[in-house]
Formats: sequence, C-alpha cells, structure tokens
Amino acid sequence: MKKNLVIAFWFALVTTVMFGILYPLAVTGLAQVLFPTRANGQLIEKNGKTVGSRIIGQTFTEPGYFQSRPSNAGTGYDATASSGSNLGPTNKKLLDRVKGDVEKLKAENPTTAIPVDLVTSSGSGLDPEISPAAAEFQIPRVARERAMKEEDLRTLVQKHTKDRDLGFLGELRVNVLELNLDLDSVHPLR
Repeated sequence: MKKNLVIAFWFALVTTVMFGILYPLAVTGLAQVLFPTRANGQLIEKNGKTVGSRIIGQTFTEPGYFQSRPSNAGTGYDATASSGSNLGPTNKKLLDRVKGDVEKLKAENPTTAIPVDLVTSSGSGLDPEISPAAAEFQIPRVARERAMKEEDLRTLVQKHTKDRDLGFLGELRVNVLELNLDLDSVHPLR
C-alpha cells in the first residue's frame, strides 16, 4: 500500500508540473511567437496609448460617435463580467429596456426601421461589432453632430465593413471602435 501511495504522489506531482506549468508556458510562448497580436488581446493603440481591443466592445455615449449595441456585461462592456442578461422574451425588465431603446431610436430617426442589434445585446455582452444596417441607421445623427456629409460617412462605414468569414460564415459587420477612431482621425469632434 505504501508503494501505491508513493506512486500516486509522484504521478500527481509530475502531471501537475507537466500540465499545470510546462504545457501552459509552452502554449503561451508559442502563441507569442506565432500570433503575438492575437495572443495579447488584439489591442488597438493610438498615439502610443492603448485605447481598446478589436474583440471587446466599448460604450460610446456622445452623439457624434457610432454607438455599440447594448451590453449586459457588468455595468456595460465590463470584460470581467461577460454574460448575457438571461432574461426571457416575456420578462418585464427586458421588455421595458427594449421599449425605451426603441423610443429613443425612433426619436433619433423616425422614418427608418430600427435594426435589431441596436436594441438587443449579444450573448457575451461584449460584442465589438454592429451590422452595416445599424451603422447606416446612425449616419444621420453622426453627420449632423460632426457637420459632415452623409455620403462621406457611408464611405467610411463601407471601408470598415468586414465580409463574412471564409466568404460564407457569419454576417457582414462593422467594428465600432475602429470606425470611431478612423472617424476621429478624418473629421474630429469640435
């Protein structure tokens, strides 16, 4: 029995070192060498300062910026509290929030249908992208706030519209942070 306990102890120790220390270090090192940008969170820098990530959304509240979709992650786009609301389609809290968002968006652009991603949150609550329709919906407000031509904004949105992965997976999408950063560099807010 003593021999079995010693073997079990050494087996636990060796596998803990191998799979708890050596393997994670090897995978992390390999990722840093082969895919450094992805391994470090796809961070976006502007003027030497990190301003966000391509894969985690941010809240934009000023009317001169394109807005992200609603987030239920913590207090909004909190990467440490990623989750959906888990509220069902008949939940009063969810219905009230969506109704309030719809009313706000109708006041902003009364003659245009509201894209669903402007009033619904993603499963993670951290979605960095909106649909091209959601960006198009916001163009009149952003153009008015920045004193720009709507056509110039459409061109910018088109520039930032990403195709489907592998040509057939997913939907067309626009990264809100990248679009807003480019917008600031082309036509800064006054």
